[in-house]
Amino acid sequence: MVARRKVAVVGAALSDCGRVDDATPYALHAQAARRALADAGLDRTLVDGFASAGLGALAPVEVAAYLGLRPTWVDSTSVGGSTWEVMAAHAADAIAAGHARAVLLVYGSTARADVRAGRRTGTLSFGTRGPLQFEVPYGHTLIAKYAMAARRHMIEYGTTIEQLAEVAVQARANAALNPEAMFRTPVTVDEVLAGPMIADPFTKLHCCVRSDGGAAVLLVAEEYVRDCRTSPVWVLGAGECVSHAALSEWPDFTVSPAAVSGRLAFGRAGVRPAEIDVAEIYDAFTYMTLVTLEDLGFCAKGEGGAFVEKGRLRVEGGALPVNTDGGGLSAQHPGMRGLFLLVEAVRQLRGECGERQVRRGDGTLPRLAVASGTGGWFCSSGTVVLGAG
Repeated sequence: MVARRKVAVVGAALSDCGRVDDATPYALHAQAARRALADAGLDRTLVDGFASAGLGALAPVEVAAYLGLRPTWVDSTSVGGSTWEVMAAHAADAIAAGHARAVLLVYGSTARADVRAGRRTGTLSFGTRGPLQFEVPYGHTLIAKYAMAARRHMIEYGTTIEQLAEVAVQARANAALNPEAMFRTPVTVDEVLAGPMIADPFTKLHCCVRSDGGAAVLLVAEEYVRDCRTSPVWVLGAGECVSHAALSEWPDFTVSPAAVSGRLAFGRAGVRPAEIDVAEIYDAFTYMTLVTLEDLGFCAKGEGGAFVEKGRLRVEGGALPVNTDGGGLSAQHPGMRGLFLLVEAVRQLRGECGERQVRRGDGTLPRLAVASGTGGWFCSSGTVVLGAG
């Protein structure tokens, strides 16, 4: 049996993000990719693996061609927001098995600019084919599906709208420390509750921002780490899970597929949730953060509301800093945000986050981070546990 190689993230970068009116999605892919390679200090000729989704008729073929890459290992897995955690798991397995030496994960989107310019409209539905045809007649929008799940949790466990609003308040507090975040002005629980209703119980600030932006992450086999200019962040374990396509087939609206992907990731990494120093969690809506914290094992089922109170998610003084860049609720959310979670987790473990840098109780840098993405309407989940070099 051939020994499996260790795998590290050595490059992590964002493209220009937020309001980007003068770039194409391809350009944002290229900008993020160049920055990630420069971050690692490696030449693109080393890259023999490529993963991308969401752009082009033959993703990732078109994007690889645009970047001038000719990969011999590719992945175009597309499971919504959790795509890049799942891709990272696949890439790590491929590198560990010797099927690739360096895999580049890239994403870019002009979701905000396209709506602004009239090139597209806001996405309210994923279509009317397949299993979705049985839900469309009832007016299920994407937001409504998350709202129904949140309401179910409130009924089952007594979770309050004020507790959900705390997620948005603390995300904004973290964003205030991030000069690249779209929205940095602090908000209060009362301001969250007073906003316009989008889908009961979600008001506007319970929902993610719409932005432009791109991200890239470079994973390599352990023998290339010595050639990099950055400290390695090791992939310790990962898990993935697909739960359902139609809400009618979802056994429990209060349990997300992160309950499975998280258990697999922590088990494979050999660490416990209590050992994690920083968590980056997909937060298209406040409820996603709360229920994912439960399902990853940071608190018991039904206790998420109490857990998020008292500032636990804040960079400054929080027991478990969550979405340290401000998350999709305040920093940026260009359509699918899973890759941004990995970039922020890597930067935190390398100590590169400036004012928003997380420190452990003894003042040292964080040692363990988890990035957990959610796709669709809690249809899929990918969770990756990372460790500092």
